[in-house]
Amino acid sequence: MKQYLGNKWAILIFLTPAIVLYSVIVFYPILQTVYRSFFEWDGLSEATFIGVRNYIDLSQDYLLTTSLRNGFLFALVLVIFQIGLGTLLALICSDTTVKGRKILKTAYFIPVVLSVTVVCQLWLSMYDPVNGIINKLFQALGIAYRQDWLNSPSVSIIAIAFVNAWQYMGFQFALLYAGAKSVPEHYTEAARIDGAGKWRAHWHITLPLMKETFKFCFIIAITAGIGAYVQMAIMTNGGPGTTNYTITFMIIRNAFSGNQYGYACAISVLLIVISLIATIIINKVFDSRETGLEQG
Repeated sequence: MKQYLGNKWAILIFLTPAIVLYSVIVFYPILQTVYRSFFEWDGLSEATFIGVRNYIDLSQDYLLTTSLRNGFLFALVLVIFQIGLGTLLALICSDTTVKGRKILKTAYFIPVVLSVTVVCQLWLSMYDPVNGIINKLFQALGIAYRQDWLNSPSVSIIAIAFVNAWQYMGFQFALLYAGAKSVPEHYTEAARIDGAGKWRAHWHITLPLMKETFKFCFIIAITAGIGAYVQMAIMTNGGPGTTNYTITFMIIRNAFSGNQYGYACAISVLLIVISLIATIIINKVFDSRETGLEQG
């Protein structure tokens, strides 16, 4: 093995297929998107170079503020529900004293394998203002609260984000469960011997040592929230009006409805930049927090 690791030509040979594949699938399309963003182009006729005009128009687009706000709100819901609840469930299922752990792990993951269309239709019926189970539940509990969940400008984006959070919480749970199980048991056992309770040991031992797992989960949740599209398209088509638009919704609308591919490319570049910035910030935040166990 050492002779291969010390051979630069061998390393290059093994890396070349991955580099070529990555360049063709990821890097080249990104370069093309950046290049096309400087043109006025309908996708068919000859493109006209207009410099940074698309970016100027984007900065003045009233939908940009709405889309950014919705994207970050969507991401916040995913972080709170998927990572917050997913961590709690992962710690519970990693406890060998909990009965029925295998059934619980399977149940948490079932929504992930369901079609997003099926899930959206399920929640559409649940959100129905007249016959939906959610409003019916409030009525059964004697709570005088009714909500038109998907037609309220202030509530609909949170309701839609919750659908995404519910469906893919099982995916985050699987990652967090694997991270919790990777923590050496003798660390927590030592803490328990020193008098720490179960949850205090998790707080001071398990969670800090899951830093890399949390970093990956935060990147997935935040970038997915910023670029959310499918649930809004199926459940409200961006409505009421344009209140549920996200950056991805702007891209689809301008590219396929408005035939403004150059402008859509400019919006895509913005989405890439925001996602990269979010990823860099998350990496910086987690890398700056070294635990005592890691330093030791």
